Amino acid sequence: MKKSRIFGTLFFATIALACGIAYAIDPAATAIYLQSFASGGDLGIAGMSMLCFGNTEMQTAVKEALAELTKSVGGRVETLEKAIEDFNKRADEVEMKANRQSLGLGGSGRNAEQPEEYRKALSTLVRTGDDTALKSMSVGSDPDGGYVVIPARSQGMTQKLFDASPIRRLARVETITTGDAWEEPIDADDIGAEWVGETQARPETDTAQLGLLRVPVHETYALQPVTQRLIDDASIDVGAWVEGKISDKFARQEGTAFTTGDGIAKPRGFLTYPTELTSDATRAWATIQHLMSGAATAVTADALRDVVWGLRAPYRMGAAWLMNSNTANSIDKLKNGAGDYIWRDSSAAGVPPTLLGYPVEFSEDMPDIAAGSLSIALANWKRSYVIAEKLGIRVLRDPFSSKPKVLIYAYKRVGGGLANSEAIKLMKIGA
Repeated sequence: MKKSRIFGTLFFATIALACGIAYAIDPAATAIYLQSFASGGDLGIAGMSMLCFGNTEMQTAVKEALAELTKSVGGRVETLEKAIEDFNKRADEVEMKANRQSLGLGGSGRNAEQPEEYRKALSTLVRTGDDTALKSMSVGSDPDGGYVVIPARSQGMTQKLFDASPIRRLARVETITTGDAWEEPIDADDIGAEWVGETQARPETDTAQLGLLRVPVHETYALQPVTQRLIDDASIDVGAWVEGKISDKFARQEGTAFTTGDGIAKPRGFLTYPTELTSDATRAWATIQHLMSGAATAVTADALRDVVWGLRAPYRMGAAWLMNSNTANSIDKLKNGAGDYIWRDSSAAGVPPTLLGYPVEFSEDMPDIAAGSLSIALANWKRSYVIAEKLGIRVLRDPFSSKPKVLIYAYKRVGGGLANSEAIKLMKIGA
């Protein structure tokens, strides 16, 4: 309601009041003047003016009545304007929330979104200024107004973060498009060469023997049933969410296999290969050298140095440690002979800490420090471990086989194995 209409009403109410007072003073004259006023004559206007405002008593009565009327109507106007402002504000809030999430109250439009009790209470406030019914409404009770108090719904989702293995990022990754395995010749042998004099005979020298590295690709899968109604009605893309969960699970599952997998229908982890104390010169290929930790159930600083120098110079460039967080917590406290910590914290965000000059990577798939465990690895991972895979994750959606469910089937083919046993060293806990 516009202010001009309100004050127009106030004006005509004032005229009506004046006429009533004039009639009380002189009924006969008032009737004559009103009849002339109605026909547009000047006599009616002049006569009414003289009758109503020609004497002091009449002026005082009209002023008092007009003041009382103005006060009453003015207060009602303020209440009405405030009620309209509050109504528009609440309606805008409800409309904004309705655009994000349906209220589920049925109907359409702004009026349909407001429960009947709310509309009645607001209507009473607008018409009479009585806000008792509106104040009695309660957020805690749906019929008393709780329906219109809608919690804010985040567009995101709180997710649990799982530990992820860094092996894929550190290791060499090969992608195949045909076949069920990746193969590469192994040149792990040496040739013969001899010093000779000018006239000495030159017999044949030893030739190198080649080997073959074969990494079969294995299959991991997930089959997730989701009802069609959930896919249709959910506020998020359920299909994309399920596919994201599958991708995350595959990544964590393969990371564990790259570390501890037995190679049976899964990648073979580097910790499952045989180990010996002997050096590279005498140890068989595909057997990893382990060095002792220097204590029955602990790690010593000197033993860590032995691991560093056990890795030959051609492999130390680009090498990195691998251990879990519990092991790192123990090593973080170790000091050298001068009393300095051998662990160096990260120098910048995104840069790993270092141990004896080599970066430290964390994998919770590595075992804790315990007697006989292989808890620490130092390796040139690009040379020591290889991952072979068919590119990507294949996802199939089947809405027919298990109605009313949609079956989301995903699979991935990947394998892994030790490529160069000389490029990795393990620490075995023991004296």
